[in-house]
Amino acid sequence: MVFITACTFNEFHTSTKENQPPMKKFFAVLFVMVLLTASFTYSQAPWTLEQCVNHALTNNLQVKQQMLLVESAKADLLQSKTDLLPGLSANGSHAYNYGQTIDRYTNQFATSRVQSNNFYLQSNVSLFNGFQKLNAIKQSQLNLMASQQDADKLMNDMSINIATFYLQVLFYKELVQIRSNQLDITRQHVDRMQKLVNAGTMAPGDVYTIEAQYAVEESSLIEAQNNLEISLLTLSQLLDLPSSDGFDIVVPMLNIDDNPKLTGTPDQIFTYAQEHMPEIKAAEYRLQSSERQLARARGSYYPSLTLSGSWGTGYSGASQIVDQVTPGSPQLIGYAVNPDVADYQVYANTFDYTYKTKPWSNQIKDNNNQTIGLYLSIPILNGWQSRTMVSKAKISFENTKLDYEIQKMQLRKTIQQAWADARASLKQYHAAEKKVSATKESFRYAEQKFEVGIMNSVDYNNAKKDLSNAESEMIQTKFDFIFKSTVLDFYMGKPLSLK
Repeated sequence: MVFITACTFNEFHTSTKENQPPMKKFFAVLFVMVLLTASFTYSQAPWTLEQCVNHALTNNLQVKQQMLLVESAKADLLQSKTDLLPGLSANGSHAYNYGQTIDRYTNQFATSRVQSNNFYLQSNVSLFNGFQKLNAIKQSQLNLMASQQDADKLMNDMSINIATFYLQVLFYKELVQIRSNQLDITRQHVDRMQKLVNAGTMAPGDVYTIEAQYAVEESSLIEAQNNLEISLLTLSQLLDLPSSDGFDIVVPMLNIDDNPKLTGTPDQIFTYAQEHMPEIKAAEYRLQSSERQLARARGSYYPSLTLSGSWGTGYSGASQIVDQVTPGSPQLIGYAVNPDVADYQVYANTFDYTYKTKPWSNQIKDNNNQTIGLYLSIPILNGWQSRTMVSKAKISFENTKLDYEIQKMQLRKTIQQAWADARASLKQYHAAEKKVSATKESFRYAEQKFEVGIMNSVDYNNAKKDLSNAESEMIQTKFDFIFKSTVLDFYMGKPLSLK
């Protein structure tokens, strides 16, 4: 809407600046400014408590950080599950050897440069390791659940914190209204007394006293307005708004019944809260996770059984085969004794051989080898490491158990304190309500006496101060009771609301 209005203003200004008189231009600009102001005001509609809470839970940076921790816990769980899968690794090498070496495929010495290639594929799977991997999966699941509960706890704290400052804004709004009304009454009396002084029926000193009171009340009003602005700024900062300009909240009708009742007893609230509050569930999940960690540590006492298989092959430049055979001259190899022939000679045929390197593909095929086997490992002595791991896991388990009990104890104390504060605030509110009623009647009587001149301005101001203090005390106890009762409702699973 703002963009369309701005474009309309530019087009209108371009078409009229040459042809229309200045007065028409002024009204055109004024009209567009009104539209802009209206559109801006519309975009800055007051926020309800529910809108504030939902915005914070969606956009708050701390909440986003906590959700990243949840994602990290999900990754840990996935990793613990994939650890059950067989491991598979492949290796390959291409190398040249210079100097004397024993060729791994011919088992002979080679002195010239020899090229070699090796390829290796290995897989293994753990058949038994003391249930350590299964316990690791269960532990990762519990850690994920605890992390999710931590996120819910952060959201609950954020919601209560927003509700606190939301009610603080409402308190200062009502206080500003009360002090503004009191200032209007004092202003009317200043004007009336000034007329009486001008008419000569009242001494000027009485006017000075009431004017001093007017200055004090004006200062109190400014102080309340400043506190209201600060509380609005604080609330907008909790919402991570880029700017607090134009930010305001909806003022609901907050009335306390004649005979309001608190939500259950402290024991009833605690019984429900310890089963549903995320801080308790997170501590419970961590206790179970610590128990799984202890089981993992004890698993190191057990033997481990692994199934492993491998495949390998390779190529060597020192592996030679016959390439060509050439007949040579006969070679005398000995003499035979024959009675009929003297000096009988024995000759043998000779051959010349030409060699070549065995082809790569043939070597890869011929050098192929496979291995499969079961490997059992029995821990006997490893420097006391297993016992130390178990001992530390036991200590961690006991510490987590204590933390679980501390969380429950802290929750019980918080609920008991909130319940006692809510009941005390309700009693204080009823007392303040009676005090305001009595003080209003006293002030009304003092006002009548002051108007007929039978009460001086000092006593009148004191009566007015008493009424102001009583009204301030009443709204303070009112909002204190509303907040405490809202917190108790929250512990009973009810959403934060001022309806």
